[in-house]
Amino acid sequence: MIRLNKRISSSGFCSRRKAEEYIFAGRVKVNGEVTISPATSVSEKDKIEIDDQELNKTPKPRLWIYYKPVGLITSYRDMWGRPTIFDNLPEGMPNVISVGRLDLNSEGLLLLTNSGELARFFELPKNKMQRCYEVRAFGKPDMKQLASLAKGVEIDGFNYGKILVKFLQGTGMNSWFEVIIFEGKNREIRKVFEHCHLKVNRLIRIGFGPYELGDLQVGEVQEVEINKKFLEQCK
Repeated sequence: MIRLNKRISSSGFCSRRKAEEYIFAGRVKVNGEVTISPATSVSEKDKIEIDDQELNKTPKPRLWIYYKPVGLITSYRDMWGRPTIFDNLPEGMPNVISVGRLDLNSEGLLLLTNSGELARFFELPKNKMQRCYEVRAFGKPDMKQLASLAKGVEIDGFNYGKILVKFLQGTGMNSWFEVIIFEGKNREIRKVFEHCHLKVNRLIRIGFGPYELGDLQVGEVQEVEINKKFLEQCK
């Protein structure tokens, strides 16, 4: 037996937090009866419906690397009607959710999975999954200031943890850096670079945990093997 919100999340339908929102809104039925408690215990034999559509049985967890293009929103729907990654995935992809997000103007490696629990495992700060980026920025870099980011920094009341920055090359007023972060807060790199008087004009994620973008081309998707230790820890 598992909690209802975890059962919904494990199916890949949505995140655990979103599942709780559906439950509290009275949109979830268990064996034909509406329940508003995320802690309701259910089994594989129980019939679960969301908006009167039956939830699929828990599938085997799967994981994909997707090269997200610039100009797509990492969301199922956008209130302004902008195109999303889910509108542009290759045909034949099953129902998946994204592991975290990349903003509209960022590109590169985005993990997709059919398992809400696996997505949550990757996203939890305590698991310290490092994200690696190649970043191009406009301005004159102060390498001493950039090196100090390894100790973390506070900007406008927000604390950002360890950020590792390595200078790669420069042309004119544009420079390329390798940047490694461990939290993935909203627009973290852009905000921290702006604090260092650098304007990010291209941001490509090339690594997330043990997974790398490699030779994947823009818009392509590749299924990858899931580390068994990850599966054990996210149960």
